[in-house]
Amino acid sequence: MVRKEYSVDRRTYLRLTGASSVATVTAVAGCSAGGGGDETVVPATAPGFPPFEMKNDDGELVGFDVDLLSAVVETVGLTLGEWEEFEFDSLIPALKNDRADVVAAAMTITSDRDASVDFSNPYYSADQAILVADESDFSASELGDLAGAAVGAQEGTTGAGVVQDQLVKPGDLSESNFNTYGSYVLAVEDLVNGNIDAVVVDTPVANTFAANRAVSVAFTYETGEQYGFAVAEGDSDLQTSLNDGLQSVRNDGTYKELTEKYFTG
Repeated sequence: MVRKEYSVDRRTYLRLTGASSVATVTAVAGCSAGGGGDETVVPATAPGFPPFEMKNDDGELVGFDVDLLSAVVETVGLTLGEWEEFEFDSLIPALKNDRADVVAAAMTITSDRDASVDFSNPYYSADQAILVADESDFSASELGDLAGAAVGAQEGTTGAGVVQDQLVKPGDLSESNFNTYGSYVLAVEDLVNGNIDAVVVDTPVANTFAANRAVSVAFTYETGEQYGFAVAEGDSDLQTSLNDGLQSVRNDGTYKELTEKYFTG
């Protein structure tokens, strides 16, 4: 197996967002590959984040991340194994405990996460949106309007981080009014049922919920997030293969087809 040169694009992104760089680790995971033939890659995700990963009516795992990773892996000659499913905050531990080789879960590249795993080049951009129920009298146009409200987010997500950093820590929102969930499907159900006043969630996911449930986007909080595929720290062979595959699916039009299917179709 020939080791490929470590990609710097993702680290350049982190520097531009003010994150510190992390030293390259040379250990290589056992089932990763630098582009070669019969290696199997075990993927992991957290369903309940439409349109990136969700279950269809037949209980099958579908979504933008599912199709994108499948195309990326295929184009570099690897084999995609059976998907492993976890709650979102268990995905990075799954990588570190060798229960998966790659995470495809609309995971935002952050300096904290980058300290324990490595990321592919970014493949999608997003901000945070605040969802409110259509039947509710509650309205909001900025984060400060959420003070005193009952707010929900999925545990371990950047949406939960925004609530903690911008509302809970300054004392504008009490911990008792901040509800975390195993998935955003549960959070939105609570919102529709009137148990909470607002949900903080990534913009493309918020738009999907708004198109299919009795909820609306009240306003957007700009965060400039970038999603990447996560791999075990030091797995530079697999990281480089994913970067090569991402470039290939952009070049051959597959990426455009998938974005049109899931975001404009």
